[in-house]
This record gives sequence, structure tokens and C-alpha cells, in this order.
Amino acid sequence: MSHQQAGENWVPQEQAGAVQPDATQRELYDGGMAVRREVLSDEHVDRANANTTEFTAEFQNMITRIAWGGIWTRPGLSRQMRSVAVLTAMIAHGHWDEFAMHVRAALRNGLTRDEIKEVILQSAIYCGVPSANTAFKVAQKTLDQIETLDQIDASKDSNS
Repeated sequence: MSHQQAGENWVPQEQAGAVQPDATQRELYDGGMAVRREVLSDEHVDRANANTTEFTAEFQNMITRIAWGGIWTRPGLSRQMRSVAVLTAMIAHGHWDEFAMHVRAALRNGLTRDEIKEVILQSAIYCGVPSANTAFKVAQKTLDQIETLDQIDASKDSNS
């Protein structure tokens, strides 16, 4: 199911509500999809869209409109600050798959590895040492995977 199909569940003139009161559902969806692609990557979003089913389509539509279109597009925080907030929330709630995804997103948003480390250290105090311990393991694995992919890409470029 394409992202267009997943996003067809509204009346175009319907107003979006309190988050961005002047935006239509379509504007929130389209803006959210653009930000989602910038933050998570086209590959990630294409995979998510390809895995969308009739059962999950409304959920995908909702997170695109509300999380990405209604919140991530707001001007009040930079994407770096939003990444810090999301990383902390994922640590606090133990959402490790989402944490790994948002470690990658944080790098795309301009956070450095050292800043991600500092977020985890800060979270150890407020979210607990066991959660931070797991966060370090997940972040290290994610960062190692990114480094390996970067090395592969660099090797391909030098062989061209």
C-alpha cells in the first residue's frame, strides 16, 4: 500500500485541530511525510510504506499527520532538540527498536556521537542506570552499523 493510499482517510477541507489549527489534514500529512523522509530517510519511509497493510494504514496515517506533520514541523524547537527529547523518551520507556531508529535520525538531524552519548548519560540520572546501560548497548550497535555502512560506501567510491 502506498503512502498516498494510507493517507486518503480524510475530507481535504477538514481542519486539523489544536496542533496546527489552520492546517488541513492533507497539509499535515504532506508536510509530515516530507519531514519524516528528511529525518528518517527515504529508505526507511519507503520500507514502512511498503509494509503498510489495511490493518496498519490508519496508524501510519495518524503518525504521519500528528507526530510528523503536527509536531515535528512546529517552529518552537530545532530538530536537534526534538531528537534529544525523543531519545530521552525512548530510553525512559524502553522502546529500543525506536531508540535505534532515532539514534540514526539524531545523526541525520545534526547531533554528534558525543551529544548522543551525553543524552544517554543525562538519561541515566533521570531514567535509571539500567535503562542507560541498555541505551549505550543499542546506540553502540547502531553507530557501529552506520560506521560499517559508511566504510563500505567509501570503499565503493574509491574503487569507482
